[in-house]
Amino acid sequence: MELPVPKDSSVQRVMLAQRSRDTVPELALRRALHALGFRYRVDLPIPIMRRRRADVTFVKWQTAVFVQGCFWHACPQHQHAPVHNREWWREKLEGNVRRDADTDAHLVRLGWVPLRLWEHEAVNAAVGKVVEVLASRGHPRALRIRGEAVPSSR
Repeated sequence: MELPVPKDSSVQRVMLAQRSRDTVPELALRRALHALGFRYRVDLPIPIMRRRRADVTFVKWQTAVFVQGCFWHACPQHQHAPVHNREWWREKLEGNVRRDADTDAHLVRLGWVPLRLWEHEAVNAAVGKVVEVLASRGHPRALRIRGEAVPSSR
């Protein structure tokens, strides 16, 4: 499905100005995870879907973390419809949501865990979600943070 052409160039300016990585919420999450001793990859392509990228990836633990902007990913809590070029924006944002779901389904088929966090989430809450997912995958640091015994590697 092809998007209709926007009625003016302001849409293109907005989209070109949007950062695709190193956003403020993403940097805050990465700093907090790093301070806890976690090591991860940044802006790594999704396996087989090279044009799609995860914000934070724990490759060994097959976990991909996405820090989503409320506007661009149609946050149910903060979603608002632009007035100018309304139909174009509706289709664009719905397409983003479909692409996110497609990416998540692809990762699950590969045995990965996709974790989507909203930009408005408190950093501590977001870190807690990451720790929970990693602990469920057996990550020793996450297990220690949760206070669980770390299995012996012998």
